[in-house]
Amino acid sequence: MKLNPYLTFHGNARAAFEFYAKVLRGQIVMMLTNGETPMRDQCSPGGLDRIAHTRLVIGDQVLMASDSPEGMKCETQGMMVSLVVDTPAEAERIYKELGEGGKIIMALAETFWSQAFAMFTDKFGIPWMVNCEKQCGVGPA
Repeated sequence: MKLNPYLTFHGNARAAFEFYAKVLRGQIVMMLTNGETPMRDQCSPGGLDRIAHTRLVIGDQVLMASDSPEGMKCETQGMMVSLVVDTPAEAERIYKELGEGGKIIMALAETFWSQAFAMFTDKFGIPWMVNCEKQCGVGPA
């Protein structure tokens, strides 16, 4: 079994995933608009360019998303996308790039469990955590 976050956007999934692909150094392997699906006849003309499904591969991990249907707003709440990185330098790079234009919840800093940890919401409204764990010898991360 794999667990893959699935994000919902309000018409800006394409821009968000192109940004995430750049910052997270991943590859968009699928991006399909409503107009490219069999449900295109059920969409208003304004909804045809909305993303029906997109898939971003980052290493061996996958992040997926779509735009919410026109007129429907799905709020992101009760979750954060957590990124575990290997070095404090990578944590800092991602924090700066992904957090630009967003809202800082907890600035990047060392904690008792982490060499570098931060929480923020990006410019698309998605909440993130970046974590470079300390090696504490208690088992796999």
